Amino acid sequence: MRWFLISIVAAVVAIGVYIGSAIVSLNGLVGAAKAGNGAEILARTDVPRLKRSLVDQIVIAYLIRTGQNRPIKPIERLLANTYGATIADALVAKMLTAENLTNILKNGSLGVDGDSQLIALAGIDTSKVLESLGRLSLVKPVELSIRLGDEDGAGAISIHFEGNGWKLSGLNLPTKAAEELAMGLQETRPGKG
Repeated sequence: MRWFLISIVAAVVAIGVYIGSAIVSLNGLVGAAKAGNGAEILARTDVPRLKRSLVDQIVIAYLIRTGQNRPIKPIERLLANTYGATIADALVAKMLTAENLTNILKNGSLGVDGDSQLIALAGIDTSKVLESLGRLSLVKPVELSIRLGDEDGAGAISIHFEGNGWKLSGLNLPTKAAEELAMGLQETRPGKG
């Protein structure tokens, strides 16, 4: 009986440390976004994972867009995944500079024109711990998703536990924003000189 109680207490403490460390990391990222500190945001970001996350979403939105009225042929899917990923990679590389990433997290603006919008991370009040906990959802044991808004499709970020803390690893775009970015792929297809 004694070992059982010790095990339960240890599990509760481990879960508390796990969630607490995620909230502390989220608080640091939100603080850096509010301050507009690009260097701090990049230090709290796993850039390769974030880049891969955005490229995948843009390519999927492109495939859905091109196959709206008909099924997508296997060769089209292959081309979109190779060529489209290359172009999407270039688009995302422009988005992930310190200045642009700060603008995305602080203001919710994805593009230079400001048309592609999502709810800004800087708008989250991390001092309300219970509200912050309500935004969290487990993706994997080492990855959490944080909703940016209360309505469906508002977008989210993902944080991934790496080394000694949690880092920004994904930006889950609202459907409309992913579609607008995917239109950039369509505009740069070969033969569109």
